[in-house]
Amino acid sequence: MPAANIIELRQLLAERFPGLRTRILSATKHAFWPTGIPQLDESLRGGLAKGALAEIVAQQHGSGSALLMTALIHRALGENKFTAVIDGQDSLDVTQLGEDLSRLLWVRCRSTAEALKAADLLLRDGNLPLVLLDLAANPAIQLRKIPATTWYRFQRLIEQTSAVCVVLVPRPMVAPAQVRITLRSRFSITALEREPQELLRELKLEVAEARRFSETRELESQSA
Repeated sequence: MPAANIIELRQLLAERFPGLRTRILSATKHAFWPTGIPQLDESLRGGLAKGALAEIVAQQHGSGSALLMTALIHRALGENKFTAVIDGQDSLDVTQLGEDLSRLLWVRCRSTAEALKAADLLLRDGNLPLVLLDLAANPAIQLRKIPATTWYRFQRLIEQTSAVCVVLVPRPMVAPAQVRITLRSRFSITALEREPQELLRELKLEVAEARRFSETRELESQSA
């Protein structure tokens, strides 16, 4: 992302959410943010951890990544939370998010590099309760170029806040994430005709905490 765009993003953040810092500093004392998705919140023992990275892995098309991300955005906006979506491939369908998007910051990117620069800026700002970084559809050749240090830098930035940062990727890659959510659903094209809430009840996922990542990788390699 060119330097001029970074400056524009800073200005947009200040103009779109004036006085945001004061509100966020008085955030709730709870350590988790309930997503409102029962099978996810139960597995997470309350919800997504604040001040930590969460990784959502969508290895196949139709696994429910767009459905889950839309549900998280809906939940946050319904709670009047300021939310940032860093759209790695400019693929977000905002028509599914309702009419009041005044608390949504949608950063439309054209590459993985742009998306990471935008995420770095927003996490450094430290004032958004929910930051979603969607790289699920980005080309593998771009994702392979992400240094491992990038994720550790993001974790250091967010652990000083009460924010939730969710990274959507097509394969496991966010090493310092506190939790990894792997989507196992297989929705067909006909699912688009059904209500989102109905589909959410059928969403299949596996949750692994950080200390279990090594076990998960071993099981995945055995089944490959």
